[in-house]
Amino acid sequence: MPADQLTPSLSWSAYALRKTWNQVKDELAPWWGENSKEAYACGLANLAAALGNWDDSRTGKRRGPRIRFPRFKSKRAGMSCRFTTGAVGLADRDRRHVKLPRIGLVRTHESTRKLARHVERGTARIRSATVSHRAGRWFVSFSVEITRDDPPPTRPDTAVGVDLGVKSLAVLSTGEVIANPKHLEIAQRQLRRMQRQAARRRGPDRRATTTPSNRWRETRARIGRLHTAVANARRDGLHKLSTRLVRTFGAVVVEDLNVAGMVRNRRLARHVAGVGMAELRRQIEYKAGWRGVRVHVADRWYPSSKTCSGCGAVKAKLRLSDRVYTCDQCGLVLDRDLNAARNLAGLVSVVTGGDGGELRRDSPLETQVRPALGGRGVPPREDPSGQRPHRKERAQDTSLRVS
Repeated sequence: MPADQLTPSLSWSAYALRKTWNQVKDELAPWWGENSKEAYACGLANLAAALGNWDDSRTGKRRGPRIRFPRFKSKRAGMSCRFTTGAVGLADRDRRHVKLPRIGLVRTHESTRKLARHVERGTARIRSATVSHRAGRWFVSFSVEITRDDPPPTRPDTAVGVDLGVKSLAVLSTGEVIANPKHLEIAQRQLRRMQRQAARRRGPDRRATTTPSNRWRETRARIGRLHTAVANARRDGLHKLSTRLVRTFGAVVVEDLNVAGMVRNRRLARHVAGVGMAELRRQIEYKAGWRGVRVHVADRWYPSSKTCSGCGAVKAKLRLSDRVYTCDQCGLVLDRDLNAARNLAGLVSVVTGGDGGELRRDSPLETQVRPALGGRGVPPREDPSGQRPHRKERAQDTSLRVS
């Protein structure tokens, strides 16, 4: 094919895509002025990032699984828009209103008082606001740059081992057992009933080109709201547990669990997924950086359940059905999960007045140590330019439900 008949190449950068959009927007979308320009800039930025990831995966610049070419988003997919410029702020009259570009004042279900006080004191700056629609509700999430001044833990000279499981959510080395609320199991009866109801109604069929009925859409919306309620309840419990751990102890020891391998067991997959093990570890790691707490990750092959917490003897075999650990050497009889939690806590020797904890020097066990970054008492990351890192750090997105 001659060169003059080939489609000219286009740049995939966000700047080039935005420039092309500005040239054709009056012809293709004469209604573009009714919306905020951030709606188009957000979509073009996401498109540029997706195309860049696909190109890096195709050329071998990106490690990991192959990334496919971006596809068009369905109108029924999750709707969201990010505002990075413009009059994004909080209303002052009652702390329950958010001001967004082109949209104006929107009342929020939750109060914005805590965030507004940080902004007034100058300890926080709103970077962007993302409006999204999830499970029939609208949310606005603020990405905030904030200077944190969290107090140190109440017991900085102690370490705690956390053993996660299915029967109980977590067992601490102190002997405390956090029960598994099993939110998904409780909702299974209602979920089955609504899914059977949706199966009896007319759903979408591409081969027969049939459109779904309104009753089917209503049932699917109810199913989505139920899944969202379960996820919110699970996330709330994990946040409360992780916050309590970093507020109390100076060092937290967790296991590097192979969750992806555990969910391959079809009999335990739903129970393991309903616990949220990876989410709990993620929350502990980033919250520990705010308070200067050390987070130690035990090696995946460390036999915490097979090792006796009293004498250190290791059993050759231990079945999953054996819930009570009995040592053949010293005769110790202890709950299996509590024994594992004590072994995890024994890997760390906490020094009073130190920076949160250090590995036992007399222990031959290999562990992965991942200190929390950005917290009090934690050495700062090295900067190749020789400059000190900025004291401010980006906090987690603050989501507010819009009424």
